[in-house]
Amino acid sequence: MDKKDKLLTIGRFAAMHGINKKTLMWYDEIGLFSPAAIHPQNGYRYYSYRQSPLLETILLLRDLDVPIKEIQAFVQDRSAKRLAALYSDKIRALDEELLHRNAIRQTLIKRRQQMLTLMQIDLTEIAVIEKEERGLVTVAIEKDISFEKEVELITAETEKYRLRRLHDASYGSMISVESLRSGAYGDYARLFIEIPVPNDPSSKEGSLHIQPGGTYVRAFHLGGLADMPQKYQELFSFAQKRGLELHGFSYEMGINDNVIERIEDYIVQIEIPARPKR
Repeated sequence: MDKKDKLLTIGRFAAMHGINKKTLMWYDEIGLFSPAAIHPQNGYRYYSYRQSPLLETILLLRDLDVPIKEIQAFVQDRSAKRLAALYSDKIRALDEELLHRNAIRQTLIKRRQQMLTLMQIDLTEIAVIEKEERGLVTVAIEKDISFEKEVELITAETEKYRLRRLHDASYGSMISVESLRSGAYGDYARLFIEIPVPNDPSSKEGSLHIQPGGTYVRAFHLGGLADMPQKYQELFSFAQKRGLELHGFSYEMGINDNVIERIEDYIVQIEIPARPKR
């Protein structure tokens, strides 16, 4: 007799597959996976090696959270086509989950860096830094639209990118350098949310604003909006002394709102693209 035709007790067969024998008994009771033979006198269940591939497939599908009814339907009408379809569905689901987990990881890395920065930040320092290009979901700030409506609009935009929670992204506001030069410090142009995973801008009909990579001037502002003009004046003076021209948008983002209680302790990170003066 081929060893694959030899029978194993339910205990040995369960141990071979790393499961409890009660699981096999339950599978038998619901008609999902039955033993190869049942002893006519004592009712003991016996299984063969040849049943292992099917059981491993069932266990894999269970690990992937495929509903029992779907697994039963497959077992009752097994085919390569049906199993391939099940695998394809779960691969898509896993791909989405991996993207989400990677997004959370990147968020944690960024948030940790923010906290480390807070621990040693020099609020008087203005620095020249290099940044990578990133995609931002944005909505225009319009004077006749309430802030609540703007938040609603940007939340709707993020749903296109399947973000599960706003902790998956960083958010802030944009004001043009042109407005800053003219002294219109409250003339904010857009709210933004940074997408934490790479996206193809063309796939979203151009809804992403691409924040350019390259040289930036960065500063930090402590306190309310009333003192922001002074910080921007310092930024422009800093850039001028170093032969730099600020252009595009200023990107403002709060970095400590999750660890403070008073608005007076609020710190805004300001980053503005810079290039050598022509």
